[in-house]
Amino acid sequence: MPLPAGRGAQVIHPRDCCVMSSSPASKLSDGASENRARRILDNLYTAVLSCDQGARVIMANPAAELLFGLSANHMLHRPLLELFGSDRLAFAPVAKALGSGQPVTAHGIRLTVAPDTPIIVDYTVTPLVRWNGVERLILELRRVDRFLRLAREETLVDSHTANRAVIRGLAHEIKNPLGGLRGAAQLLDRELPDRRQRDYTRIIIYEADRLRNLVDRMMGSRRPLRPKPVNIHQVLEHVRKLMLVEAREGLTIERDYDPSLPDLKGDREQLIQAVLNVVRNAVEAMDGRGRIRFRSRVERFLTIAQIPHRHVIRVDIEDNGPGIPVELQEQIFYPMVTQRAEGAGLGLAITQDIVAKHGGLIEFNSVPGCTCFSLYLPITEPV
Repeated sequence: MPLPAGRGAQVIHPRDCCVMSSSPASKLSDGASENRARRILDNLYTAVLSCDQGARVIMANPAAELLFGLSANHMLHRPLLELFGSDRLAFAPVAKALGSGQPVTAHGIRLTVAPDTPIIVDYTVTPLVRWNGVERLILELRRVDRFLRLAREETLVDSHTANRAVIRGLAHEIKNPLGGLRGAAQLLDRELPDRRQRDYTRIIIYEADRLRNLVDRMMGSRRPLRPKPVNIHQVLEHVRKLMLVEAREGLTIERDYDPSLPDLKGDREQLIQAVLNVVRNAVEAMDGRGRIRFRSRVERFLTIAQIPHRHVIRVDIEDNGPGIPVELQEQIFYPMVTQRAEGAGLGLAITQDIVAKHGGLIEFNSVPGCTCFSLYLPITEPV
């Protein structure tokens, strides 16, 4: 008779046990031990798979079902390489463990699991070795992309806080002498009888005003938020229509919206500005010709700046442009950082400030041919 299966897992038969005894008493004892082991595996938060010497799955605990988005029955007898998305680089530690008979640990392995979801895991392969070679492989998989995202989020929040402190200090140091310079130029303009000489003072006044406006833009909007219920899709549609008019031709903006998203509490005008800055950067990077996709989704139980939220709207702005150079990616949200000689490099810094005021977060991923900025905006009170 087969042993009772654990929750959501494959039925284990006595013949599948690694060590077998010939006496009936030993068989009963081994069966009880196996049953206890199954109960322990079923209640682990760590995903555990067992494979045969051909690297085919013969057991999966519930945590593994959750990780791969498949039931244990669907994983049973499937090659592990297939579960790994046929990625031989991700499978290499398994092959090494099979060849050496020694445990192998891999860090930061990227897997694509159902349904087409990329995740990052650390995993350990432990071969169970008998005299005639490897009989079983035990894989322990731990998802780490959430921890990496939290670490990256903390870096972004710290970076934004440091940026604001530097900009406030810089604005104070620039605007005070600039005001005196402009005032002196105005007084001199009134005293000079020669009109040609007054042209020079007016240049000074004009450039002083331009520098003051630049500092004000670096500081972001000083207008306090006016939060009201806002439909994020109306914000995206406003930006979409505006950019299609500006670009005229050669630009395609696709939409992939979740129509069930509720309104969020925010400042509509500032949110439009935040999205517009990102989209304009994308259009300029593509020289006005390319594809942009707007995507909206809901994220559940997300922590932003160490504050947990039950529901958060995620807005993705994805383009198929050349991507952000690797050397700029760490500084992309700093003021005055830009790829364009004529650009001021303030758009993303302003966007980050607006999103932060809404209690949200902006992050990005970029490779040649695909750059995606994600805006996370809370729609419920913190947990």
